[in-house]
Amino acid sequence: MTGGYARIAEVVEQNFAAEVAFLRELVRVPSDTPPGDNAPHARHTAKLLEAMGFQVEQHPVPVADVAAAGLVSLTNLMVRRSFGPGPVIALNAHGDVVPPGDGWSKPPYAGLIEDGRMFGRGVAVSKSDFATYAFALRAVEAAGAQLKGTVELHFTYDEEFGGLLGPGYLLRRQLSKPDLAIAAGFAYAVVTAHNGCLQLEVSVHGKAAHAALPESGHDALAAAVAILNALYSERRGYASIRSGLPGIATPTLNVGLIAGGIHTNVVPDKVTLRLDRRIIPEEDAQAVEVRLGEVIERAVLGRPGIAVKIRRLLSAAALRPQPGQARLAETVQKHASAIFGEPIGATASPLYTDARLYGASGVPVVLYGAGPRTLLEANAKRADENILLADLRRATIVVARVLLDLLDPEAGPTP
Repeated sequence: MTGGYARIAEVVEQNFAAEVAFLRELVRVPSDTPPGDNAPHARHTAKLLEAMGFQVEQHPVPVADVAAAGLVSLTNLMVRRSFGPGPVIALNAHGDVVPPGDGWSKPPYAGLIEDGRMFGRGVAVSKSDFATYAFALRAVEAAGAQLKGTVELHFTYDEEFGGLLGPGYLLRRQLSKPDLAIAAGFAYAVVTAHNGCLQLEVSVHGKAAHAALPESGHDALAAAVAILNALYSERRGYASIRSGLPGIATPTLNVGLIAGGIHTNVVPDKVTLRLDRRIIPEEDAQAVEVRLGEVIERAVLGRPGIAVKIRRLLSAAALRPQPGQARLAETVQKHASAIFGEPIGATASPLYTDARLYGASGVPVVLYGAGPRTLLEANAKRADENILLADLRRATIVVARVLLDLLDPEAGPTP
């Protein structure tokens, strides 16, 4: 086995310039979501993978389903590399990214390299793991071991909108039936659980009126302010709700968008709020949604002429620790600790990810891939997103060594 590990390190090193060039090509093709016109990026990625010798399956999602999700185009990619009977291991990363926004000191789509770092939108979350997983698979193939099982690359394109048309589509249609999964990581640690997320749109309806005669209307903004005050009061109470999982503290609530009004001299007839509620794994998602509805409705009770409509935008379940997950996590931790030269622990994350979809399908899954010590260090979803290329190299070696352990019969039974 030691010889196999040494060979993996050699192959990763030999191909690292190609891996960096591969990642740069992924960054240079925008895949901002919204708007979510991501089929072109998938086609470009498929060409890059085919140039590496992989056979790539392209799975376009029906146009009607894409439009219903608020996206423009979406094609998921799969690569299957079979080495005979054995476990099926899926490696999933997403190619859709949030728009770059303002404040960049580096061009967001150039893949610029400075001081050992590559900069660009999506370079850390999670186009880097397209590279990590593809080149880890190449390395483990070259290790010379008698492998048993199958590795699948799942490169999907709607994580920013919930993943239901990405991994959810592949799993729901039984295009893949993995036994284990590793999903895109974003820090040194191995993530075994994460928060869920509920996003709601609250439409507050009143009646417009001239600002000189405000009593003749019903002020939707005043009602919205009452709702905001009630939500923020509710949020203060979350400090007493604590998760027992390391890495997760309390539930959170954020109102991220407010829109409404007609003109400066008109009483607002409609105001729309959009809120994000993170649900810790110990909470019941349905109870959380009911509770928020009650808080919102109670805030406007007794206000004449005011009506409220609540629409669910997203409901993403939490990922909880699963049976069969422990050995997978321990295997990743073992190799990450060896390669990085420091203890790499297992933790939970306050984010929500596509990994939950594998967990909901009964697939033991952990999150691990290229990333810094913390997500904040990478500026993920902020200006000047970047990744340390040394971390990309090391993560690629780690994932390849994990695959070797799981696919080599001499490494012991799989989880």
